Amino acid sequence: MRIAGLDVGERRIGIAISDPTRLLARPVETLKVGGLGPTALDRVTRALTDFAHEDDGLELVVVGLPRRLDGTPNDMTAKVELFARGLGARIGLPVVLQDERLTSREAESRLALNDKNWRTRKARLDAVAAAIILQDYLDAHTSAPPVPYEF
Repeated sequence: MRIAGLDVGERRIGIAISDPTRLLARPVETLKVGGLGPTALDRVTRALTDFAHEDDGLELVVVGLPRRLDGTPNDMTAKVELFARGLGARIGLPVVLQDERLTSREAESRLALNDKNWRTRKARLDAVAAAIILQDYLDAHTSAPPVPYEF
């Protein structure tokens, strides 16, 4: 079974998916959203449900948790925790939170190596950040079972 990764923002939500062996994460798409309300939850739920119905299925969702560089919560932390809680209730799968500090910068750096056009990079940035969040989770949990985040 696969694992999905999300980079959640108030304007865009990046989605990534692992391979069935849970070794590699790849970016899938970026959803444009207008806030983290019910419409955003509906769109992400539909995308994840599509993954769950594919042959390799879906077992877990990893959501990037924004924090300041020193690890303290920022303005988005509580919003993303609330979004993750609502998503878990809708999809019926475990949702875990993964530190996402500096993933957008890393995604931008990786994209800039091959694509000099900032507009095309921006369109792919959130999905690539989601893949980095998911890959970090996969690398840290290759031998241990996932532990759901306690809200």
